[in-house]
Amino acid sequence: MSLNRRLFLAASLAISLVSPSLLGCSAEAEPGPPKTKLYVMGVLHSTHLESEDYSLEVLEAAIRRAAPDVILTEIPPDRIDQAITSFQETGEIDEPRTRVFPEYTEVVFPLSRELDFQIVGTAGWTREIADNRRVALQRIQGNPARAEEWAEHRAASRQFGRDLRGRGRDPLFIHTPEYDALVKAGRTPYQEHFDADLGPGGWTQINKAHTDLINAELDKISGQGFTALVTFGSAHKYKILESIEARDDIELLDTRVLFE
Repeated sequence: MSLNRRLFLAASLAISLVSPSLLGCSAEAEPGPPKTKLYVMGVLHSTHLESEDYSLEVLEAAIRRAAPDVILTEIPPDRIDQAITSFQETGEIDEPRTRVFPEYTEVVFPLSRELDFQIVGTAGWTREIADNRRVALQRIQGNPARAEEWAEHRAASRQFGRDLRGRGRDPLFIHTPEYDALVKAGRTPYQEHFDADLGPGGWTQINKAHTDLINAELDKISGQGFTALVTFGSAHKYKILESIEARDDIELLDTRVLFE
């Protein structure tokens, strides 16, 4: 975000907080700090490359409509600087985790050269977490004593696919409470049966790691009247929304309007 943009918003905030009595007005309705406007956008990672309904071009147009001051990304905080630096120096991203997400390599980072927003890393993922989770899931799958739990998890995943009924790549459907409810139901056996085995990589803890980082960044910009955009895999979206429910400094915006 440019210095001029920050100064403008800061000045606007200062004006909004001036006591009405100093302006010769009644002190009855002194406004509080402006709320952060927030869009929570579920993305499809590599599936954007295969989808017409939710292509990278559709994603780019939606981000342009959002006009964010800051984009909170599914990139770990300890990797974002490398991604930004390599892109600024070469126009390419050499950070391995970021490179697997076309929504960032092909859309967000290129747009950052044209639009005035800051890119922030808010993913709780680490390579160690991913490796440990993979090993633990292989152990569970191969354990006859856990066969019933594994079968329930797989059945829920298949039911989720059936429930989407071809709507899983439709951004208008993805950004509905119905979609979030289907994701939650599809993940429930995985969460209930395997959280203890997976530790930091379990559904509960990894989402908490994500949402703790997201909310910490929202805390930093609170009261400044910014527009923030969260871009995470669509399965995480309901967890992110749950994590901001109690915040009174956020104006949650309907992400569907960006795709209409």
